[in-house]
Amino acid sequence: MEEIYRQYAQTVYRYSLSLTRDPDLADELTQETFAQAIESIHRFDGTCRLSTWLCAIAKNQYHAYCRKHPETLELTEQDITVPSPERCAEAADARISLLRRLHSCPEPYRETLYLRLFGNLSFREIGVILGKTENWARVTFYRGKEYVKKEMRMHGETTL
Repeated sequence: MEEIYRQYAQTVYRYSLSLTRDPDLADELTQETFAQAIESIHRFDGTCRLSTWLCAIAKNQYHAYCRKHPETLELTEQDITVPSPERCAEAADARISLLRRLHSCPEPYRETLYLRLFGNLSFREIGVILGKTENWARVTFYRGKEYVKKEMRMHGETTL
């Protein structure tokens, strides 16, 4: 575990820092991440890179921290942006166009796009649901996304 810590601690710290924007909290989350990783190492099945698994633990640690300390979350002016009514209308139109294109997308693109975008499923999970491989799900999602972009360009619609 020491070798894993030496190899991935900076990656986990930088990831935690990107979530928190607080060096002390990022350091604390990094320590918590590795403590959790030690307890959960038996669940690491090798289907993803170790760094990905550790960053997922770090993200969960961050969310747990936010739940326990909601009062510590501060909003800055950069976090608060109020779009103009025109911008809101444009975004609504673009969202409707996107949904229209997704709905008219041929299978298996449509189902793969829906599962990924609205179901927030991983490519592995999509592959399992559809009885295909993870790589098939990745390729199908990419092709579906390209199909939708092409259709939207052809019809002069803007993307989000």
